[in-house]
Amino acid sequence: MFGPDWEAGCPHCSFWADNFNGIDIHLKHRDVTFVAISHAPLNKLEAFKWRMGWSFKWVSADENGFNYDYCVSFKPEQVAKGEIYYNYRIMQRAMPEAPGISAFYKNPQGEIYHTYSAYERGVDTINGAYRWLDLMPKGRDEDGLTFKQSWVRHHDRYGTDYVPPGAKVSGRK
Repeated sequence: MFGPDWEAGCPHCSFWADNFNGIDIHLKHRDVTFVAISHAPLNKLEAFKWRMGWSFKWVSADENGFNYDYCVSFKPEQVAKGEIYYNYRIMQRAMPEAPGISAFYKNPQGEIYHTYSAYERGVDTINGAYRWLDLMPKGRDEDGLTFKQSWVRHHDRYGTDYVPPGAKVSGRK
């Protein structure tokens, strides 16, 4: 979602992260903790989190191997080769970061077990906006685009013509 040398989070991953606010309180009441983990240093994550208005817990894997262990961050030599192990297979890709979700269980003895991971289209299930679009007559309406998500922007970068219903903007009706 956010590489160490990037200036902002990936717009596509941010599209997913826009769905994370507010769920933590509900999950907590079912004995679940939600945490987003990215590879960038914490100060960059905190600044971007503030810009985007997010409140969920977000931590950095910059100084540990977590993102490498779960095959969502890739070393420069892997990226240069253009061949990575992602979504349980070797694939041709030259991106240093990729999306993934994982679940863990901590038993009463304090042992932690990895119970689930999903990558690529498997993460679509946690994107509420896509769930809504999938119900609409035109669906995601991504046919004919250069790539499926070329329409996605950071939510604060869609342009200035959009005015939410009921918003009062001087000089506009």
